[in-house]
This record gives sequence, structure tokens and C-alpha cells, in this order.
Amino acid sequence: MSDSVGSALQSVLVDLIDISLQGKQAHWNIQGPRFRSLHLQLDEIVSFARTASDDVAERLSAINVAPDGRAANVAATSSIGDISGTWIKVSDAYEIIESKLQTASDNIKKNLETVDEADPLSGDLLIGIATELEKQAWMLRAASVAE
Repeated sequence: MSDSVGSALQSVLVDLIDISLQGKQAHWNIQGPRFRSLHLQLDEIVSFARTASDDVAERLSAINVAPDGRAANVAATSSIGDISGTWIKVSDAYEIIESKLQTASDNIKKNLETVDEADPLSGDLLIGIATELEKQAWMLRAASVAE
């Protein structure tokens, strides 16, 4: 199996772990109008990210690459940027989380052709993850449109 497949999957793994952590951080710290709907939507996003990260880690193991989901590695290598450690306005959280989801999906797409050529099973896994990340990003954009 190509090193590029392992590297791409590892990059996706840390982004998904970080999305799950930051999604919970936002979940706990959002305030303002439409709190409840975003609070619940963040739980859906976190649930997806956790399941997808497990799928990616298991795929890494299946291709004989040790997955690295340690907190220090996630903090050092995630591509989605940080999130506030304090209160976040609901209106800001929509854009913040949407941007992180889109960034993670875009990063998958950067390496998708290379991964798919070397390992179609890993490519298929990544296509499904990127599709769901983009769907969730779209749902956040749609929910944040001014009425």
C-alpha cells in the first residue's frame, strides 16, 4: 500500500477527531437565539465524526498503518484550526463549524485521486466522508441564512 494512502487517511483521522472535539466544545458553549436546534445539530455532527474517525482508523489498521489519534498529534496536525474556549454566539457558531467541516472535506478532495488510484477501498471511504461533511456544512449554511 502506498505511503500516500496512509498519510491521507491519517490526515483525515486527525481532522475528524478534532471536529468531534470542537463540535462538543461549541455544543457546550453556544448561547443565543436558535440555541436548541444548533445544540442538537452539533450532536449529530459529533456522532458522524466519531463514527467516521473509527472507520478511518480501522482502515489504517487494515492497510497496516498504525493510526495516531493521540491528543498531542491531533492538536499538532489538524487542519481545521482552533475554536474558542469560551462562550460562542449561536450566529457565529454556524459559520465557525461550517468552515471547519468544509475545510476537512476540501482536504480530503485534495488527495482523493491519488488515494483512489492506489487503494479504491480507501478512496470510497473518503468519498463517503467528504460527502457527509459537505452535506453538514450545507445544512449549517442553510440554517444561518438571515430570515
